[in-house]
Amino acid sequence: MGNCIPVSPSILESKNSLDLMDILGNLSYDVTAYEDSNGTFPDYDAAPCHNEYCPLFQRVAPTFLAVTCAVATLGTGALLVALAKRPHAWGWPQSRALVAQLAVGMGLFTTLLPAVAVGIGQGWRLGTGLCSLTHLLWHWSLFAQGLLVASGSCSTAWCRWDPRSRRLTVAVWAGALLLATPVALASGTVASPVTSCVRRSVAILSPAYLLHLAFCLCLFLLLPAGLLVATLAVPRLRAGWQPGVGASWLFFGLWLPYGVGLGVDFLLRARLLQPSCGTFEHFDYVLGLGEGLGVLHCCLGPAALLAARLRRC
Repeated sequence: MGNCIPVSPSILESKNSLDLMDILGNLSYDVTAYEDSNGTFPDYDAAPCHNEYCPLFQRVAPTFLAVTCAVATLGTGALLVALAKRPHAWGWPQSRALVAQLAVGMGLFTTLLPAVAVGIGQGWRLGTGLCSLTHLLWHWSLFAQGLLVASGSCSTAWCRWDPRSRRLTVAVWAGALLLATPVALASGTVASPVTSCVRRSVAILSPAYLLHLAFCLCLFLLLPAGLLVATLAVPRLRAGWQPGVGASWLFFGLWLPYGVGLGVDFLLRARLLQPSCGTFEHFDYVLGLGEGLGVLHCCLGPAALLAARLRRC
């Protein structure tokens, strides 16, 4: 959430460390010069810019994730019970096959929150491999949910559990895993006063990170925008819009701000936008709040789906 990576000055001087602009912790730095002519880093302590996001993030994030995990567990459990108790009550557009898979995706996302919360609060002690695996599963669940919501919005394939829907299930989950693979290659641990598991342990222009960024922007921005335009332009899709579809679209609504934040973050780091001191002091809060809002999908999503079903009943 945001760009909080707790590092020491010695890490900043390492040739193998993260890209300079990836380090926006509670350090001071000069935004007018990132490297001198010899490729070394400037004197941070001489600059007036102070980013205070890291201390707040490390205090608030573990509690936020723990509470979100508890609420999401209860909500997902209630949704699964409703699916099991009244299987025939779930019809289009909230078909049982679609909602069950959304519940699995939200459940997978929820199970990762305790490890992430402990890693933020006490440092990541599970190793680089499990760090990469955590980010892989985290984004696998997100990509799968996004593809499920999209397919449910423009197709009736989920109306019944038949060979066509089973093939679509395999395609969605396999495709989501493929789309999530770049983040596993770009993730890793950073040694500092406490070891951190970070989403980007490579340069901003590395192929793995660029692929991951492109897939995230497609899922969080381009896919919902394209579906919205198609729904407005095609009468058949517009006529089929129902409250159940809107409930599942809560996923896109919650992750949209984070998608925008990722795009702006890349433009700043790639120097395609001219940064200022105020930008680096405040943008991390925007990006962190955007991701925090997206994380809420795992506890608000089950509630929205259940509310839409009760409304139909």
